[in-house]
Amino acid sequence: MKGETLPFSLTGAPPEHFVFTLKEPIGVAGLITPWNFPLLMPAWKIAPALAAGCSMVLKPAPQTPLTALKLAEICEEAGVPAGVVNVVPGGDEAGKALVAHREVPKIAFTGETATGRHILASAAPHIKRVTLELGGKSPNIVFNDANLEEAAQSALFGIFFNSGQVCQAGSRIFVQRESYEPFLEALSSMARKLKVGQGTDPTTDLGPVISEEQLNKIESYIERGKRDGAELLVGGNRPTHLPKGYFIEPTIFAGVRPDMAIAREEIFGPVAAVLPFSDEEDVIRQANDTIYGLAAAVWTRDIKRGLRLVKRIQSGTVWVNTYQVLTPTAPFGGYKQSGLGKELGERSLEAYLETKSVIVDLNEKPMMFF
Repeated sequence: MKGETLPFSLTGAPPEHFVFTLKEPIGVAGLITPWNFPLLMPAWKIAPALAAGCSMVLKPAPQTPLTALKLAEICEEAGVPAGVVNVVPGGDEAGKALVAHREVPKIAFTGETATGRHILASAAPHIKRVTLELGGKSPNIVFNDANLEEAAQSALFGIFFNSGQVCQAGSRIFVQRESYEPFLEALSSMARKLKVGQGTDPTTDLGPVISEEQLNKIESYIERGKRDGAELLVGGNRPTHLPKGYFIEPTIFAGVRPDMAIAREEIFGPVAAVLPFSDEEDVIRQANDTIYGLAAAVWTRDIKRGLRLVKRIQSGTVWVNTYQVLTPTAPFGGYKQSGLGKELGERSLEAYLETKSVIVDLNEKPMMFF
């Protein structure tokens, strides 16, 4: 963290002025995190808040409070002063109170886009500084010249990692028309080999989803996809060998139209919609036809084509020939209704800092206005 020394430029004024900026902590930060990464998400917010010099109140998701409480214990053991990292478990009421509190000038939220809208509205009366990392319906684009096996393997990871409960999941897979059928065959073959089971089993590929509520939501989208005329290629059912628990098979739909709910709405589960496209213009139009803009990927051996799409896809992160790869040095956040502001990297600090401009008159006589 550093301020700047700036030139002085005011027409008619004596030139000897010293101009610089200071960075100061904004104050108490309210941090609200989701259940899908109960250690990673608090860490992404606690770290920049601490680095900026802020105290904070963390409200973890009600489904996963114990991880956040343990992290607070670890902070205390590491020497963080008492009262700096505070954890308040609770549901909606706790979150609403934190957002509405006039002495909490900064809110950082990760979660659903609908909740993000409510937070913006609730924070408006106090003009709070708000950062939001929200939902996505991320396009994963495969051109004819791509290595289809590698692209299919990565697409598998892109949508089925963490049982699809990932905001940047590659849930819309666009495949150039000539490669559509071969890609579907490769993707389906790989998906059928994935093992659904207990998360404590090291051979498990997909563990359970978070709750019965989430499982019911995923199943409702699968049923809607079938009603809308999409072709269910793989999965779509609860595994019969796991009679208890919130398990769902990895699911792949083909024959998906862009107007279908499974192609437009965030499911937050292991459900992939595979759509064909004809050329660059066609896929750019389809990829950007969404309220979201969190992540995207392009698979091609033509680096010039890859970089053309990088510039034209409306997304906060774009991968080329990979998916789900993040580094804490690079900012992460979305375009459009996928959020405001950035997590990670130097940019993440700005949301927890105020910038103060200081102008010092060094002239022998001060500037006189009258």
